[in-house]
Amino acid sequence: MTLTFGLIVNPLAGLGGAVALKGSDGVADLAIEKGAVSKVPDRLAVFFENLSSNQINWVVAPGVMGADYLGDTDKMVIGEAGATTTGEDTRRIASELIGRGIDLLIFAGGDGTARDIVDAVSDSGDETLVLGIPCGVKMHSGVFATSPDAAGQLLTDLLGGKILSVTRAEVRDIDEEALRRGEVKARFYGELAVPDDIRYLQQTKVGGVESDDLVREEIAADFADNMDEDLLYLMGAGTTVASIMASLGIENTLLGVDAIQGGSLVKSDLGESEILELIAEAPAQIVVTFTGGQGYLFGRGNQQLSAAVLKRIGTQHIDIVSTKAKLQALDGRPLLVDTGDRELDQQLAGMRRIKTGYEDEVVYLVEPA
Repeated sequence: MTLTFGLIVNPLAGLGGAVALKGSDGVADLAIEKGAVSKVPDRLAVFFENLSSNQINWVVAPGVMGADYLGDTDKMVIGEAGATTTGEDTRRIASELIGRGIDLLIFAGGDGTARDIVDAVSDSGDETLVLGIPCGVKMHSGVFATSPDAAGQLLTDLLGGKILSVTRAEVRDIDEEALRRGEVKARFYGELAVPDDIRYLQQTKVGGVESDDLVREEIAADFADNMDEDLLYLMGAGTTVASIMASLGIENTLLGVDAIQGGSLVKSDLGESEILELIAEAPAQIVVTFTGGQGYLFGRGNQQLSAAVLKRIGTQHIDIVSTKAKLQALDGRPLLVDTGDRELDQQLAGMRRIKTGYEDEVVYLVEPA
């Protein structure tokens, strides 16, 4: 399975640090006059040295904002930028990258660049997964890897099937003009979703063995707290989904598909044609888990959720739920989809978020069977 990563770089990041300008915002020309030399190419070289995978489709910003650092590697270059890059270039091109449906947006820069990425993600209306490569002077935000080599290793683990939590991390910014006057004025700017390098097995060594029953209760509580009363939910087979139904006080078809809305049962044990009739009249969301051991998300035991159903609802309207222990039992093997429609299987593939507890998610790989 090949994933699509976006890359955007602020080539001016960090210029003001070595020449005591406390940052780079608005003073890049002055920093260069003082003899500053960009460290960005060296830091990106370290990142790529530690990213051990050829399973990546690269979609990148042009020139010094991305393409130049990938050399002869196959890549799609999108967007335009002038010889002197600006924050507006970052915001515009980041929006274009997100619009390509990338699995992860990698950006290199500092807090100012992170702020531009927040704006692009917010404008897109899509909570894209991001990761920052630290290249700036001031990096108070939590969206950066600890170092360029750590960023490369984290993504190598992600591509290798390791379970990584999804964390919402703060983006903070310091007023550089105030900092140059000796005043530290940090402020909260926004949040971005990032992959977390604290792995599940390490957590359980500290916190004890995960109880599947308790975790399913947490998943159910999170679902109940975030339900849209006007939305039709198609509840798939399996014990994790059954726990959600039980928490709502609704009778469940353990090996079937039920429809609920507004906290009430609409119809139980639906077939494909019945589902198609229901979703023709109302927007819908699918809630599904995967088969234990095998890892099939669609195509085994839930054929009612057919290719026609999935296409009508849209692949972005799927909630996947699971305990971490169930995911861990796959031993790094991906989740699988086998809808009978190869084009649809490719659309379902990629990095998917999985609800694993109350306000707790992980990111995991889905592949065609």
